[in-house]
Amino acid sequence: MRKIRKGDDVVVIAGKDKGKRGVVLRAIKTDRLIIQGINLVKKHQKPNPATGVTGGITNKESSIHVSNVAIYNFTSKKADRVGFKLSANNRVRIFKSTNEQIEE
Repeated sequence: MRKIRKGDDVVVIAGKDKGKRGVVLRAIKTDRLIIQGINLVKKHQKPNPATGVTGGITNKESSIHVSNVAIYNFTSKKADRVGFKLSANNRVRIFKSTNEQIEE
């Protein structure tokens, strides 16, 4: 079970976008995440008239390592760590600081 999943609200804790918040769009393999509006890079796009793609330089989200982000806790308004707790024969994710369950 992953600590940070698709749809989670996260805060960047290291790197060029430190302090920014975003939503996880996709998890790649086990250790990389694509986060909305974070780690933007320039992509040189070739035009493709068959699919209607216009050429030019576009901004695109690049992946970021999972160790450089932390889940955002809305009650404390800060970044928090994730823990696990057994409840009714299944594991649930909790915030380490408050022991509250993370909404799935």
